[in-house]
Order: sequence, then structure tokens, then C-alpha cells
Amino acid sequence: MIKISSIKFIWFNTIVIGSLLLLFYIFQVGAKAQEEHLIRSYQEELNVLSGENKLLNIKFSKDSSLSNIENYFLDKDFVKTDQVRYIQILRGSVLNK
Repeated sequence: MIKISSIKFIWFNTIVIGSLLLLFYIFQVGAKAQEEHLIRSYQEELNVLSGENKLLNIKFSKDSSLSNIENYFLDKDFVKTDQVRYIQILRGSVLNK
């Protein structure tokens, strides 16, 4: 009789431990899926912000290069003209093509 009750005790403990391990596994899979979803959403947000950063870097480089050109003209004593004069080219010249 001792052997039968000890076998039942072992089977009962095995079922209880197996059930607890199964529940633990289910909760861990749910937590992992939630973390993967968060990582995906953060990665998408990072991609959007990286694209915006590239556009801002391009705009900044364009703006800084235009200010460099303006500073170059100011340093070389260029002045703004009041009126534009055009040069008239004769028909027989080499430049008329």
C-alpha cells in the first residue's frame, strides 16, 4: 500500500509542477511578444527620426554653404548693382552661336 500512495504522490507532484511550468511558459511567451512589439515600434520611430535627421543635416549644410558664399562676397568687396547693363554682340562675332 505504501508503494501505491507514493506513486500517486509522485504523479500528483509531476502534474502540479508540469502545470506550473506550462503557465510560466505561457506568461513568458506573452512577455516576449510584447517586448518584440515594443522593439518594432521603437525601430519604426527611430527610422522616421533618422530620415528627418538626414533632411535637417542636408538643409543645414545648404544654409551654411549659402551663408559662406554671402560672407565670401562681402569679404571680396562686392557691391549690389542698381541697374543691369547688357552687352550687345554683333552678328559676325565668334560668340554669336
